[in-house]
Amino acid sequence: MFVTMNRFTIDPAHWDDFENRFKQRAGLVDGEPGFIRNAVLRPQENTSDQHIVMTLWESRQAFEAWTRSDSFRQAHAKAGQTPKEWFAGPTRLEIFDAVTDSGS
Repeated sequence: MFVTMNRFTIDPAHWDDFENRFKQRAGLVDGEPGFIRNAVLRPQENTSDQHIVMTLWESRQAFEAWTRSDSFRQAHAKAGQTPKEWFAGPTRLEIFDAVTDSGS
């Protein structure tokens, strides 16, 4: 399994706005070959200042195919319209290969 984690440092005043953007997402990724699931994680109890948007894929190849697709471009078209004041820092993408997975 291949995992991506996008870390977003969001101004706490805009947490609800940021989260609602994902709750209302078009869901274009859901039907992509190799896609498993998506989760948006909210920081708790001052343990982090970053939201994490995590996606799970069957393989890196499936993820990379998604990033080259028309549905990826459609899904991310709104990203350029996100108000800059929502962000309190840079965004960072991390990628992982799952070594173990208790859900499999």
